[in-house]
Amino acid sequence: MATQYDNRPTGQQTHGAPQGTGSGNVLSIIAMVLGVISLIFFPIVFGVIGVVLAIIAKTVRHERLAVPALVVSAVGLIGGMLLGALLA
Repeated sequence: MATQYDNRPTGQQTHGAPQGTGSGNVLSIIAMVLGVISLIFFPIVFGVIGVVLAIIAKTVRHERLAVPALVVSAVGLIGGMLLGALLA
């Protein structure tokens, strides 16, 4: 007897990759990249966006790399502003 939703017989389970797995640390990785970019180019824009993405990754998505991403983005933001002030 097959179920109404698929062709597998009743009681049979699928094996393999679990369904619903997302790409775990996407926002954190983007925040880190923006933090590094903000060290050289437009720290106000890229640094702030990186910090916001890292905070979202930490609070909403509970990503593993959110705290390092927050640190990298904050250091890039502050370091980029200091570097810009010293070279200006």
